[in-house]
Amino acid sequence: MRSGSVKYPHRTGIIIVVCGVLVLSFDALLIRLAGAAAWDVIFWRGAFMALSLFLLIGLQRQKKSIRLFVSFRLAALFTALLQGIGSALFVLAISSTSVANTVVLIATAPLFAAAASHFLLKERVALHTWLACILVVVGVSLVFSGSLDFSQTMGNLYALGASMTLGGNLTLLRRHHDMPRIPLVAVSGLITAAIALPESAPLHLSLHSYTILALMGLVQMPLALVLVSSGTRYLTSPEVSLFLLLETLLGPVWVWLMLGESVTRESLIGGTIILTALLVHGWLDMRLAEGAGGNRKTTG
Repeated sequence: MRSGSVKYPHRTGIIIVVCGVLVLSFDALLIRLAGAAAWDVIFWRGAFMALSLFLLIGLQRQKKSIRLFVSFRLAALFTALLQGIGSALFVLAISSTSVANTVVLIATAPLFAAAASHFLLKERVALHTWLACILVVVGVSLVFSGSLDFSQTMGNLYALGASMTLGGNLTLLRRHHDMPRIPLVAVSGLITAAIALPESAPLHLSLHSYTILALMGLVQMPLALVLVSSGTRYLTSPEVSLFLLLETLLGPVWVWLMLGESVTRESLIGGTIILTALLVHGWLDMRLAEGAGGNRKTTG
């Protein structure tokens, strides 16, 4: 056994993704606290994210990772493009419709990821994963059942588009698990900034807005996206998508604590369903993965 190998890859993947989602869960709160127009938020989020990660690559002298990323050619470009577009769509959704609508629609990402894995990668999606997807969607629907407003059609479409790009991107990352994640997230930041530039006025913001956007773009988003993307090395895209739904539960909690938005009884019931489904799913997956490892060890 090589010293650099991971002893429990599935468990490692769960820890990485949960940490990434915890950091990511502050996203909606920071967007609201920035107090800037959506396209300005999109531009600076992408620009700061690219700046921080390219500096990290330079400081760590990881030019090899950039060359490896470029070697994936069309797959690298398409993955970064999906990630960049998804980031822009999320901000547009938060700015165009309620946070409730946004997170409920993004909660469909596991269904898109499972379908993409099944039809494109020919991966067999376990029955308990499908059941967990259904339970989580039910739970998310309960959380926001009292505040859904489907009159804001454009914002809802932005959120649905973000969900589709998230599910598809996680599937691509699963397929190309050797693609370096830090250059990927850095390039996606450049793409996000380029998308926003024609519609933004990035040099006319307040000091408060720049501070929040710098925190988001230089620290929070790069760390979260690198962790979540790295988790796809060890977990299937539907599994990663399921853990991403923890953001649906945690995001409103931070907004409630900071901005005073109340939590309803439906939110508590739905949140319990979400956490229970994720915990049971993770436990079953860990048991199955350890069992498969034991079988391979016995037969080998």
